[in-house]
Amino acid sequence: MIKLLSRLTGSSLGKKFVMGLSGLALVGFLFVHLAGNSLLYADKDGRAFDHYEQTMTANPIIPLAEVALAALFAVHVVFALRVTAQNRAAKGDAYRGGAKGRAKTPGSTTMIYTGLLILGFLVIHILDFRIGKLLRSEGYSMAGMVAEKLANPIWAGLYVLALLALALHLSHGVRSAFQSLGVSHPNLNPWLVRLGWVVTLVLGLGFLSFPIYFLAQGASR
Repeated sequence: MIKLLSRLTGSSLGKKFVMGLSGLALVGFLFVHLAGNSLLYADKDGRAFDHYEQTMTANPIIPLAEVALAALFAVHVVFALRVTAQNRAAKGDAYRGGAKGRAKTPGSTTMIYTGLLILGFLVIHILDFRIGKLLRSEGYSMAGMVAEKLANPIWAGLYVLALLALALHLSHGVRSAFQSLGVSHPNLNPWLVRLGWVVTLVLGLGFLSFPIYFLAQGASR
């Protein structure tokens, strides 16, 4: 098993396979996270979201899931950097394997940069809410923390910029992930491109709605 993993991650195609698989797994997490965050719209006082957050916090499996998620994200970042460095060393475009002649897009040419921006955003996000709640009193309201943070124009603006970077990353990343997994066919590829845009629009607009909504709520007070 160890030898198999070593061979897999030692080859160019193997690195792309791991990067693509971890990327799609992270997309799956984003859908789950968006669904949970959507409870912020369930009522005006945030009780539904607070109940959800408290239930998740009390679940003993969640810390293990968080460690697994952090490991998954680390794997994706490490392999993305390795593939990028390998492609640059070979004087080729990122994700070139099997993609000769494909037109470049804003998403494909900025993948490494948007990825690093997302990493920075993730650190801020964890500090804001995962660590931030530990500094609050026992009766804290996570919904209240979200509303307070995103009602601030500066923080809302930073979140919007980071989420635009996420959308740009996904606009190429979803299709590229399938390509890295070997899913490619002339009849199928146009549908995979459409799927990539659907995922981008759903996740991008979904997450962007939160800072815009709470900023508008704060401005109306």
